[in-house]
Amino acid sequence: MKNNRLSTITDQVTEKLRRGMMEGVWSKTLPGRKRLSEELGCSPWTVEEAVERLTKEGLLFSPGAGKKRQIVISDGMMRPRALRVVIFTYEENDRKTNYMLDILNKLNNAGHEAVFTEKSLYDLKMDVGRIARYVEQTIADAWVVMAGPREVLEWFATQKTPTLALFGRNNKSSLASIYLQKFESMIELADKLVDLGHRRIVLLTREERRKPTVAYLESCFIERLEELGITTGSYNLPDWGNSVKEFRKIMDSLFKHTPPTALIVDEPRLCVAVLQHLSRYRLTAPDNISLACADGSEAFDWCDPEITHITWDYKPVTNRVVKWADNIGRGKDDRRRKAVKVRLVIGGTIGPVTS
Repeated sequence: MKNNRLSTITDQVTEKLRRGMMEGVWSKTLPGRKRLSEELGCSPWTVEEAVERLTKEGLLFSPGAGKKRQIVISDGMMRPRALRVVIFTYEENDRKTNYMLDILNKLNNAGHEAVFTEKSLYDLKMDVGRIARYVEQTIADAWVVMAGPREVLEWFATQKTPTLALFGRNNKSSLASIYLQKFESMIELADKLVDLGHRRIVLLTREERRKPTVAYLESCFIERLEELGITTGSYNLPDWGNSVKEFRKIMDSLFKHTPPTALIVDEPRLCVAVLQHLSRYRLTAPDNISLACADGSEAFDWCDPEITHITWDYKPVTNRVVKWADNIGRGKDDRRRKAVKVRLVIGGTIGPVTS
């Protein structure tokens, strides 16, 4: 049976000093013995003994009598300060996705306190004023904002609390960000559909992707259709609200007179809603209409035929979020943009135009 030796006061003070230096509480030089004894609630002699131990370990250097000890710790040795990272999801259901749960777990495993907001951006109507008030009432050392509209991310960019934009429209703000490189896959999808004879192609995206101006990805897709000889307009990128009622309204409108032969939706949950809505018209993919999703979902693996979609590996996303939080915990100003590669999966839901 092992004997568990109780640590002495000097042991405890030594560990507090070591941890504080590695977490960046003190940088370059260590405060004087008197000040440290007051901060740590111990005698100056205990501080002196702890400092001597750390000097022998090579973490401190004494430049001479009467001078402060210099801290000798490289960036690689420094432990990040534990942060309270608050994750602002787009919708409540995002908290259940594999990659969001992975981000939450890995942040907590790295020593941070990661939590989801009780209200999502959708709950707050994407309204900057409401979001600002919610943020002011929330304790956070860092924010991760998922799929934020441009105005929301621009507001976060003006705040002192570090923020990482997880997807969303961050191309014009100074925030750190992670984005998916979907441009080439969307062009590939457009080419594929036109090769199959499709001319009435509709891209159904959320309101914040269309306003105040059309997002880059959607613009590129529409421009590609133009290059392929298709005259485009509001039919190809219809305007609708952000509610279930508005979704049903636009779907009814699309299929009233000139129904599309190909329909692309920008997220899996809309894809499920489209499939249910199509069933009301007794339409199936690809027999009556081609269907594709501009994002991936584990649920697609259970579909027969498999839904054509864009997929991506969430591990680089998770790793980048944790790395960013660690850098912020070390006092670094990390505003790098991380691009994640994607690929188009040609499933069984697209095919030639049918009469």
